[in-house]
Amino acid sequence: MLILLDTAKIDLIEKANEILPLDGVTTNPSLIVKEKTAFITLLQEIRRIIGTEKMLHVQVISKKAEEIVEEAMYLNKVIGGNLYIKVPVIPQGIKAMKIIKEKGLKITATAIFTPQQAVLAAKAGANFVAPYVNRLDNISANGINVVAEIAKIYNMFSIKTKILAASFKNIQQVHDACLAGAHGVTVPYDLANLLVHHPLTEESVEKFISDWEDFYGKGKLTKDMK
Repeated sequence: MLILLDTAKIDLIEKANEILPLDGVTTNPSLIVKEKTAFITLLQEIRRIIGTEKMLHVQVISKKAEEIVEEAMYLNKVIGGNLYIKVPVIPQGIKAMKIIKEKGLKITATAIFTPQQAVLAAKAGANFVAPYVNRLDNISANGINVVAEIAKIYNMFSIKTKILAASFKNIQQVHDACLAGAHGVTVPYDLANLLVHHPLTEESVEKFISDWEDFYGKGKLTKDMK
C-alpha cells in the first residue's frame, strides 16, 4: 500500500517526511500556485527533501499533445529522480501519454472520473491512474465505487497500471478506497496525520506511562533500570 502526501507546502512535507513512511509527494497546479513562489525552485526543494528514490508527481499545463510532451521532457530534465508526469485524461492527454511512454518517462493519468478513462489511460501507457474520490461524491456520484470498478477491470484483464486514489476529505474515504482495491492513496497533511491517531491509542499509552511512573518514578526509562 502506497501512501503519498498531496501538497506543495515545504514545511508540511518536511514534517511528514520526517515521521511518516511516505512513498512520495503529489502536486498539482492549484497546490503549486498557492505557494506563490518559483515553480521549478519549489519542485527541486521538494525533491531535495524526499530524496531521489521517493515518487514525485508533477502535472503539466498544456492541453496540446506536443506541448505536453515538451513539458514532460523538461520536467524530467530539471527535477529528475523518481518522477511521474501527471497528464489529464483529455484526448490530447491520451495522445501525449503514448509518446511520453515511448520516451521512457513515467506517467500518472490524473483527473480520472470513470473506469473507461482509467482503461484508456492504462492502454496509453500510464503507470498510475488517479481517480478523484471526493469530487465524485460532491456531485452525488460514488467515488469509492469508481475505484472498485477500476480495480475489478484491471484485475480481470491483468492490467499492471496501479490505482493512486486522490481527493479525500476524511479517513473513512481513505479506508474505503483501500478496501476497494486502490494500490495507494495521496492525502493532504491533516489526513496523513490522522492516519496514525486514535484516542484509545493515546489513552492506552498514557495509562502505561502512569502505571510505570507510579512504581518506578517519574522520568525513569527502561534504559535506567537494572
